[in-house]
Parts: sequence; C-alpha cells; structure tokens
Amino acid sequence: MAKTTYDSREFRSHNKSDRPDNIVEKENDIYMECEGIQKELPSFMRSYFAYLKGNVLPMTRLAYLHDVRFFMNYLINETDLTKAKKTKEITSDEMNDITAADINLFLDYCRKYMVDDGSTVTVYENNNRSLARKKSSVSVMFKQLYRDGILEKNITDGFDPIRVSKPGEREIKALQDDEVMVMLDAVTTGSGLTTRERMYWERTKLRDKAILVMFVTYGLRLSELRELNLSSFNFSRGEFKIYRKRGKESIMPLNRSVQMVLDDYIKEERNTVIAEEDAAEDALFLSLQGKRITERAIRELVKKYTSIALNTSRKAGYSPHKLRATAATSLIGRGNSIYDVAALLDHEQVTTTQLYAQHRMNVKRDLVSDMEWELERTDET
Repeated sequence: MAKTTYDSREFRSHNKSDRPDNIVEKENDIYMECEGIQKELPSFMRSYFAYLKGNVLPMTRLAYLHDVRFFMNYLINETDLTKAKKTKEITSDEMNDITAADINLFLDYCRKYMVDDGSTVTVYENNNRSLARKKSSVSVMFKQLYRDGILEKNITDGFDPIRVSKPGEREIKALQDDEVMVMLDAVTTGSGLTTRERMYWERTKLRDKAILVMFVTYGLRLSELRELNLSSFNFSRGEFKIYRKRGKESIMPLNRSVQMVLDDYIKEERNTVIAEEDAAEDALFLSLQGKRITERAIRELVKKYTSIALNTSRKAGYSPHKLRATAATSLIGRGNSIYDVAALLDHEQVTTTQLYAQHRMNVKRDLVSDMEWELERTDET
C-alpha cells in the first residue's frame, strides 16, 4: 500500500505490481503535484496538460508545469497583458494577444529577477540551459494551443534563440582515480573534516562510505540511489535491483567492495537506527532520525567529501551527478567498451558515453608537458 499526502488529505494507492511501495509513492507524489498545478491554470489549457501527460517523463511534465505557472504569474505581476488577479483567470483572448516579442521580453526577464516576500528581496538568475528549458515549456504550450484552435496563430517561430553549449563543448568534471581514493580515505578516517563534521561522521561514516562507493562503482543517478531498499538486494545471488527512468528495472551485480561496505553499514550502523515509520523500514539508507535519507542530505555529503578530494572549499565540491561522470570516465579509462559502460549507466544514446571516452585523464597536462622550452631565467638587476 503506497501512501502520499495531497491537499491535506492522505491518498492511498493499491500497489499490485512487484515494484516497491516507495517507488510507487514517489510517482504518486509527482502525479499529484502536477494535478495541483494544473488546477491553478486556465481550463482552456487542458489539451496542453493531456499532451504533457502522454508524451514526456513525469519529472519533465512537472518542470514544464512549474515553468508555465511562472510565466502566467509573470503576465499578472510584471505586465499589462492580462487583467487577471489569479493565474486561473487568464483568458484565451488575452493569450491570443500575446506576441513573440512579449515572450522574448519574458525570457530576458528570467535571466535575472527579484522576488520580494515582504521581509527579504531575493535575486534569482538563470543560465542559458535553464532559459532554454523555460523557452521549451512555453513553446510547447503555444504550439499545442495553436494546434487545438485555441490560439489563432503560431508565434513560436519568432522566439529568440538561446544558445546552449553542446555536450562536447563543456568541460567534463569528474574525479580522477587518485582523488577517489583521497575521498574514500576521508570518509574512512575522518581526515580533512572539521570538528563539527567529525561529530556527525562518527555516527554516519559507514553509511556515507557505502553511498560514495556505490556512486563511483555504478554511476547511479541520485534518485536511483536514494530509493534503494533492503529488499532490493539479494546478497546470496550477489545482485540488486534498481528502478530507472521510464519505469525500467535493472539488475546490477555486486562486487566485493560494494558488498563489504554495505555489509558493514547494515550490520554495524543501520541496525542501530530505528526506522521512524513503516515506509522507512525497508529503506537502505537512513537519516539519524530513522527516515529515508533526503536527496539534499546526499548532495551535501557528496559535496563535503569531494571537496576534500579536490582540496577546495565545501561549496566547490562536486554533485552526485559528477560522481556518475567519475564512474564513466574511470570505467572507460580501464579499457571497458563504451557500449558496456552505456548499458551500465543507462545512457539512451551511446554518443553520451562517447563524451566521457574523449575525456582522457590528464590529457591537457600531458600535451603541455611535451611542449617544454629550454629557457634561461632573466637576471634581475
């Protein structure tokens, strides 16, 4: 029985599949949040809602709805394009009067804007990748409303282009193998931690080590790791199951390193934490409060230990996704086929994996070291 809370009421769904309740519950949470946002938006957008529901991933659907709601609030608060006081009150006639130039002004607004909540003014900035996503959300909406005859013309051709760097143009950030060892030494011994950090480390070091080892071994996505359960593992067969995007399931083999760190964590640390609720009893990685560890907590611990490996500030530490890149570059660097690595990491296109193959460790340093010049130091007078 999977449970979720919506509109102050508890919703239950009978889980008749073989998927764990926490996976079903997460899907329900996304679904209910989407439904909640749709209720805030005009009813003439029903065809757009149906298009998103049937054609994009749940998380993408949620992101698009957030963007469209943001756009509608922009129309109300920052323009005179509507007389509505609430997003639901915006009319199709008012949408018909919006031009491509209005959308371009919106995208420019999104680059940097302020939000005043009465006590604090917060400045928000969006990079080109975030702007491109907002443009896509609004473009899909206008195209769908035009196809359904709600809008008289398709204005999307007039939207300003937003240049986003191609994957090959971006520097791939990943730990090198020696930096991985520094990171794992830090979580094992507590080296590099502050006095305050060591207080928590004493109670979570085995959990944190298991998390880091699983990231750099399998290149798991953050959500995939967080949703792991004890029941996901069959230690006698040396394997575990993960739930990927689009509802895919994958069986992953356990190696000795992973089996060792998980065994240490489960027997010596996890068993001392009492799961607070039924849903957390099966969760593999628990917080000190006995709940399934949050994505934010995982990000923070990864940033902390990667910053020690990089010898930089905590703020400059790496995200879990960069440990996914670390796994990819390390596997390819050891001579593994990019097709095998693509299968392990669940890349839909092998071209994504090829980017990591092009990222050879120390390649720039090796090139430059071959270009030394015999120079004499100028005498200072």
